[in-house]
Amino acid sequence: MPRTSPLDGLRFAFGTLTVFPAKVTRWDREAARGGMLCAPLAGLAVGAASATAGLVLLFLGAGGPLAAVATVAVPAVLTRGLHLDGLADTADGLGSGKPAEDALRIMKQSDIGPFGVIALVLVLLAQAAALAQVYDTSWARGAWAAVVSATVARLAMTLAARAGVPAARPEGLGAAVAGVVPVRGALVAGVAVTAVGAAVAAAFGPYDTARTVLAVLLSLAAAEALLRHCTRRFGGVTGDVFGGLAETAATTALIVLALG
Repeated sequence: MPRTSPLDGLRFAFGTLTVFPAKVTRWDREAARGGMLCAPLAGLAVGAASATAGLVLLFLGAGGPLAAVATVAVPAVLTRGLHLDGLADTADGLGSGKPAEDALRIMKQSDIGPFGVIALVLVLLAQAAALAQVYDTSWARGAWAAVVSATVARLAMTLAARAGVPAARPEGLGAAVAGVVPVRGALVAGVAVTAVGAAVAAAFGPYDTARTVLAVLLSLAAAEALLRHCTRRFGGVTGDVFGGLAETAATTALIVLALG
């Protein structure tokens, strides 16, 4: 097997988690490991793009609500809506109340059921409302919230791909990345994102530093709770579950950053 380079991981992360032009040259466990460790970097890029969209509208005279909608829309576009689709499918699977095999079959269907619709509406409304509130407080804090939420959303994927978390199916993206990240590597990624976030937030003041750290920790806790529930319910993770984890973490981060 050819030796894995850092570029293989970056290509895997950007090529599978975003629409940014990044040709995935390797689709093996080694490349997947590097890709999931680099997932927060892909989130950082998505967050920067979404923050830019919101700031452009603000500087053109739009209010916080419109800027918030644009900020929420950009990640959906840059991921082809895959994470939102995963959230909807996961909600349908969990809400079905059926055994794991039947629930997984429901999640693979192309249509969206009532639980998926409800989850999408509530999550998108919560994200837009939280961002609008932060933008009304400060354009810089609004942009920062967009970056933090997108980054921690992909960090939740990194942690969900840690060793010991099984795949629910033998095929698909979930099977390709399940268990590829060593537990130590996942912890290092979590600490690194939290530390960098705290360092940058220090520019706003000690309260914002503490709030950023709290947003990261609570986002990961919410995603971990959903991960454990899905693992028990489905027998492991799927690509849809990863999408649901990302949206759960992003929404939690935005809500925390909007409080106070």
